Amino acid sequence: MTPVQAKKLFAQHKCRYVLAQFVDIHGAAKAKAVPVEHYDMVVGDGAGFAGFAIWGLAMTPDGPDFMAVGDPTTLSPIPWMPGYARMACDGHVGGKPYALCSRVAAKRQLDKLTKRGYTMFTGIEPEFMLLKRDANGALSPIDPTDQLDKPCYDYKGLSRGGAILDDMSRHMRAVGIDVYQIDHEDANGQFEVNYTYTDAMKSADHFTFFKMGASEIAHAHGAVATFMPKPFANRAGNGAHFHISLGTAKQPNAFYDKTDKKGMKLSQLGYWFMGGLLKHARALTAICAPTVNSYKRLVVGRSLSGATWAPAFIAYGDNNRTACVRVPGGRIEFRLPDGAMNPYLATAAIAAAGMDGIDNKINPGDPLNVNLYDLTLEEIHKRGIGLLPQSLNEALDALEKDEVVKEGLGQALAAEFIRVKRMEWIEYSRHVGDWETKRYIEMF
Repeated sequence: MTPVQAKKLFAQHKCRYVLAQFVDIHGAAKAKAVPVEHYDMVVGDGAGFAGFAIWGLAMTPDGPDFMAVGDPTTLSPIPWMPGYARMACDGHVGGKPYALCSRVAAKRQLDKLTKRGYTMFTGIEPEFMLLKRDANGALSPIDPTDQLDKPCYDYKGLSRGGAILDDMSRHMRAVGIDVYQIDHEDANGQFEVNYTYTDAMKSADHFTFFKMGASEIAHAHGAVATFMPKPFANRAGNGAHFHISLGTAKQPNAFYDKTDKKGMKLSQLGYWFMGGLLKHARALTAICAPTVNSYKRLVVGRSLSGATWAPAFIAYGDNNRTACVRVPGGRIEFRLPDGAMNPYLATAAIAAAGMDGIDNKINPGDPLNVNLYDLTLEEIHKRGIGLLPQSLNEALDALEKDEVVKEGLGQALAAEFIRVKRMEWIEYSRHVGDWETKRYIEMF
């Protein structure tokens, strides 16, 4: 978008400010509101931030400013914030792209694919819950009648959340995010809004914008939209499954092959890419399930409804939702990521693991088209099926040993991610919760 086109957009939508927006290492949106008269500054030197005040930039109080330089291709109005536009930014320090900026890291890794003639496409499926707080601060579904044991696809639950969901859909479609279906998911108060896949960078930008919109639109309705991986112990968690394919100049989907002898319509390139995902799955878990709460979702077991949508096993299958990779015909669905992941870091890590699979022609083995949750752990072990890490600390150990995934993020960013997340694990480990107090206060 040229400066002239930007000024037309501002005039058309009566925008007074543009948000210079980026994400911290957790994937949380950060921004400054800049009057549109200073748009040229944002796309030039950038909007300045004190990097020490932002998670994961490894900057000190005496260091240079972190400059958010706008990407003009992402400029769009914000329908739920009249008078504002948004532009995704890359972090620069000293006039150069900053290696610890998540979007810069994703761009760097995707550029490696581009140089080899590939474009990575992703479709991210955001799951979230619409909740409310009572007078005591306790959380429950925004609709008090949403209490079914098996609420997935429930019409009444969808209908009674319809006003919020309709606002989300209308506003997303107004900015070019093509919502094509909405459903009530497996937990009470849980929904999924699906929008069309696109190139991986744009997809990460869309996911960030969707979370920004969902939170504020829900707030305007008196609700809390949460992407927390596991808000309730006995209900399904919030995933953010990645549907992945590679395209070339001659093949829009180079993962598709209708002659696949395994019947999944997946090309050899797709199998190799998937082999890389499975080989590096334990390290990828740290990036794709990045909080202590994430591991309440990634467990061997079922939710109250009797269903589970979270993978615990390092395996793949045709339409097998108990494995961390599902192959729904000519593309790969990576089921590991949850709603807390940073989409730029997840994109970079997934691309690096997949490229390693292609470079080394990693064979993912045979598909497992059985319900892995029906197998005992002894049977899982006998079959040689790996388990995903069952804690953040275990996942960080795996990441620390995986040079491919660390290089995919960039060594400096990977080190900072591990440092920040080790701090989170230590803080969690030292916390004394209600469960402990109730169990132990008079036990001895």
